[in-house]
Amino acid sequence: MDDITNYYQLTRQEWQGFYRNGIAPLTDEELQQIKSFNDQISLQDVLDIYIPLTHLIHIYMKEYESLHLSKGLFMQEFVPSTPFIIGVAGSVAVGKSTTARLLQMMLSRTFKRRNVQLITTDGFLYPTDELKKRGILDKKGFPESYDMERLLTFLNAVKNGEDNLQIPMYSHEVYDIIPDEFETITQPDILIVEGINVLQLPANQQIYISDFFDFSIYVDADSKLIESWYLERFEALLNLAKDDKTNYYYEYANGPREEAINFAKQVWQDVNQKNLEDFILPTRSRADVVLHKSDNHTIDKISLRKF
Repeated sequence: MDDITNYYQLTRQEWQGFYRNGIAPLTDEELQQIKSFNDQISLQDVLDIYIPLTHLIHIYMKEYESLHLSKGLFMQEFVPSTPFIIGVAGSVAVGKSTTARLLQMMLSRTFKRRNVQLITTDGFLYPTDELKKRGILDKKGFPESYDMERLLTFLNAVKNGEDNLQIPMYSHEVYDIIPDEFETITQPDILIVEGINVLQLPANQQIYISDFFDFSIYVDADSKLIESWYLERFEALLNLAKDDKTNYYYEYANGPREEAINFAKQVWQDVNQKNLEDFILPTRSRADVVLHKSDNHTIDKISLRKF
């Protein structure tokens, strides 16, 4: 994280000392149910990292609400409240989904009167047929593989208080958008948006996706570590897919294991690592908080934006 200059660089011990008054709002069993497939997390992580993080988010929320009220007073009219949006970014396989789901549960239970919802930007990927038509199937996950205009339109609608917004459903089992299936978002007070692209450049070069965010988190780790987690997850997915012919990984699971692992290594090198280095990692400096992971997904360092 040496390239991040406008951040306070904090150790885990320093971070956990900032707010010690909370108790974990979930059990270890619940925590294990919401964690990503090959992620590792404990209640100690909740106490040390996520309770102070939730407290920090609450501070940002209070400032956001105060500014919103002041704008209404300035304009001498009632201005309806708008959702507080949190972005969670990072590489494939780094564990950002665990962070997003954990934050949703913690915020829901900490602020019981708030409607806290979560979406992933996977639903805004173009369907496989469209990626093939555009000749970019091998660039799935790269900026051009997302319908960024649709994502920006959705975020704008959320901020403007529109109700019953529908976004496409994505399946990791079939590795594609599910036709005619949608997830409905109903006027959240807090919306968490998780995805590799949430801090990236805009499609129209006029507005950033991050312009809609009121708080943002980047989950970080050394690329070699992330690669090892990616390969571990891939092999675990093969084991799950062995008897499911509808699963995207079925053929790989029932072929030579060494060939499948070599295929995954090539995908990491040609797609995920390139995407990380060229498009994801450069967005890290836009985040309000950077959670840095070391071995075993342990968060060892936290960077907090100064300005």
